[in-house]
Parts: sequence; structure tokens; C-alpha cells
Amino acid sequence: MNQIYLDHAATTPVLPEVCDTMISYMKSEWGNPSSLYDFSDEPRRAVLDARAHTAALIHADPKRIFFTSGGSESDSWALIGCARLLRCKGNHIIVSAIEHHAILHAAAFLEDEGFDVTYLMPDAAGFIHPENLLKAMRPDTILVSIMMANNEIGTIQPISDLAYIAHTNGCEGCLFHTDAVQAYGQIPIDVKRLGVDLLSASAHKIYGPKGIGLLYIRDGVTLTPLIFGGGQESGIRGGTENVPAIAGFGVAAKIAFNQMRATMRHEIALRNYLIQRVLHEIPFCQLNGSHQNRLPGNANFSFEYVEGSSLLMMLDAQGICASSGSACASSSAEPSHVLTAIGLSDELAHASLRLTLGRNTTKKELDLVVSILKETIDQLRSISDSYLNRISR
Repeated sequence: MNQIYLDHAATTPVLPEVCDTMISYMKSEWGNPSSLYDFSDEPRRAVLDARAHTAALIHADPKRIFFTSGGSESDSWALIGCARLLRCKGNHIIVSAIEHHAILHAAAFLEDEGFDVTYLMPDAAGFIHPENLLKAMRPDTILVSIMMANNEIGTIQPISDLAYIAHTNGCEGCLFHTDAVQAYGQIPIDVKRLGVDLLSASAHKIYGPKGIGLLYIRDGVTLTPLIFGGGQESGIRGGTENVPAIAGFGVAAKIAFNQMRATMRHEIALRNYLIQRVLHEIPFCQLNGSHQNRLPGNANFSFEYVEGSSLLMMLDAQGICASSGSACASSSAEPSHVLTAIGLSDELAHASLRLTLGRNTTKKELDLVVSILKETIDQLRSISDSYLNRISR
């Protein structure tokens, strides 16, 4: 049985070029980049090169890129670091209700620490409207964090408008952070044009290794460390650098930068083809998220009279890797907080299917997936009393 992988929002396969680079820094160039002898020159250069390549994807100064263990650490550092930095100016923080759990859990931690957190609700397509942010802003608002693109429904937010409102309506020095883990390397990003102060990203979403991410911190913003140690990462993130992972991240970022336009065209064409076929050929189905302004490879559907977990298991048995939402919350029996926030009932939220395409996805694969999906949904609906009652009316 051939596997069809349609869960690229969860993780991506590591590119051969990335693997080769990482192996070289584990087998031969394994020196500590902080050491002063010549043997550490190459690992030190690799970290500098990676910083430049990862910065290029967001048009940032490489000196403002700080490597972390992944997107979750970057998100936690951004929220907790900004809250501690600006506590003298206020204690109000705003996040959206559809953020990744890394943000939501960090926000809950800050609430326990005495901060006041406002959770902005999206509209039915998943957008956070700038006017709603404006209404929520207060003189003591010190931080706003809105994700650039949603990991479940793919909706891309109007980040520049949101950042402008944060900067002009909160306390003096109010900061704006965006979780760009799903958008980084997938769509063009320019931190200066967007006006963001902090941005989180992760390597394993762009065909790089797991366990390595970054936090972009605008010049002039000084965060206190979450992880203490030596003088690594300009003294604000302790711990010996994971050179193989950092070098691999750099290679993945360089390839993503060079191939972004072609990859976007490929994924958008296939995504639109998939959405069109599913909506036209499977009854009692809806697309979740924006129909237009969504990530290139993201398609999220809900199918009435179908239990999502059963659908996933049956697709898996036929070699199709898909998801019902965030991989980080896949073990939860609760309906997706994203889907319920955009107005879906618990029943429809439980009946969701996320298919996320990659650079190697083919039209032939999607044709087979649609065929199997139709047959599987027919099977599940054939044992649904609600469905049988509806079609017999």
C-alpha cells in the first residue's frame, strides 16, 4: 500500500539536503561554536549562515534572529518575556481565541500571574477584525499576539492592520507578536512592512528538523531569558547551540526562499482543485475557513453525519495520512477550539477533516484521495440513523 501524506501542517519530511548537512555536523564538524580554537570555526560559521538564511525568509536583520527549541518555546518566550518586560506599564494582554495552544497556555499562565487577558473572537471565516481589536485595546494594554495563519483552517490574518492598532492604541511601547509557524516559508513575509515586534517560526514545518525554531525580536526590544545559561544567543537564551539542527534549519530556509513562488503556485492550484472536487462531489459538506485568503496547501472540511475520528482511522487504513485539527491536540476528545470559535457546532467540529498539501503532492494522489474519501463517507453514513432519516424524508 502506497502512503499518501496530507498532513504537512503537522510536520514535513526532512529534505535530503538538510539530512546531509546535519550529518556532517554530527560526524565531522562537531565542535562547540563557542570555543576559541580553529576546530570550532566551521560550526560557528554554520550558525551564522543559518541565522542569515532564516532571517532572509522574513526580510529581517540576522542579528535579530534567536534560535530556540521550536515554535512552542518561541511563543512562550514572546508572551512571558514581553509581559515581564512591560509589567511596569500595564497588565493587559490581548490574544485571539483561535491561537495555537502554545499561546493559549502561556496566556493562561500569565493570568495566574495576575495579568488580565482578553481573548478576541474571530468571524465565521476565522478572521480577527481590526475594529474588534481596536475596541479591546486599553491604555494598559502591553502586548497583542495574533497568529499570522491558523494551523487548522489556514486563514491568513491582516497582520499589518492589527499591528498598527496595537502600536497606536495601547500603552507607550505596546508590543505586537505573531505566531508565524504555519506561514513561515509558505507565504512572503516582511517583518518591517508588517510592523511586527516579535515573530515565532519552526523548522519542521518547512522540511527541516524537529526541535529547532526561532524568535525574531525587533531591534530595541530586550527580552529577559526564559532559559538561563552561558552567553549564547547574545546572552538571552542559554544552552550550547544545537549546531546540526541549526544548520539544517538554515538549509531548509534557503531552499524555501528559492522555491517559494513555485511551491505556492503548485499548492494553490492543487488545493483549489481538491476543494472544488470535494464540495461538488460529496453532499452535506462545507469548507472551514476563508475561501480565498488561506494558506496555499490548507483545506479543512466538515462532513455532516460523519464522526471525524472514525473517518481518520478508515483513511489511515487505506494509507492516507490526514488530521482532524492540530497535531498538538490530536489526543483530545474535546472539539476543536478553532472550529467552535468560528461558529461550528460540536457535532460539525467533531466531523472535520484537515488535508494539508506539500511541495511533492500530486494531482494523481488527490484524485485517489477524493475517490477513497467518497467511498469512506458513504460507508460511515450508511450506519448513521440521522443521515438515513434525512435522505428518506
